[in-house]
Amino acid sequence: MRFLPAFTAALALSASLASQAQQVDAAKSEIGFVSKQMGVPVEGKFKKWSAQIAFDPKKAAAGKVSFTIETGSASFGAAETDAEVVKAAWFNVPKFPQATFTSTAIKPLGAGKFEVAGKLAIKGSTRDVTVPVTITQAGPVSTASGAFAIKRLEFKIGEGEWADTSMVADEVQVKFKLALTGLGPL
Repeated sequence: MRFLPAFTAALALSASLASQAQQVDAAKSEIGFVSKQMGVPVEGKFKKWSAQIAFDPKKAAAGKVSFTIETGSASFGAAETDAEVVKAAWFNVPKFPQATFTSTAIKPLGAGKFEVAGKLAIKGSTRDVTVPVTITQAGPVSTASGAFAIKRLEFKIGEGEWADTSMVADEVQVKFKLALTGLGPL
């Protein structure tokens, strides 16, 4: 009969973890980026991505966040540019169809602000990044937003003739806004 208390505890833990998972409303969310070409900001976004978020603002350190981005869905809104970024010099989509982010630590900073540390993998290169996140709440919907910079050349994005940073800047701002349901109160 000792099995029953352990089984009951396991079920309670599973239910607790399942209740912490949040749903992302993709139609009201976006992951974008801003690069500079010859000093002029150029904005783009990823059209296809998924997120797995299990986060309780009251127990931030126990949270987990991961993203998978389809690199071939990168869009600048111009057909010729969109056709170029999938090629080997840029995202090399046939060889590296996805970029990923997996959190390693979440630190609460107060007033709905958090610092999410994790591993960002793009085009075969993995780097540690720290992402500032601000969460606001309006009724049942929470919005998680933030921005952080990466160096594209560290991820081999823009190789060969495109490695010249006087044409395309090395720094790229990644920005996001996620509409979430199921998040507990701040």
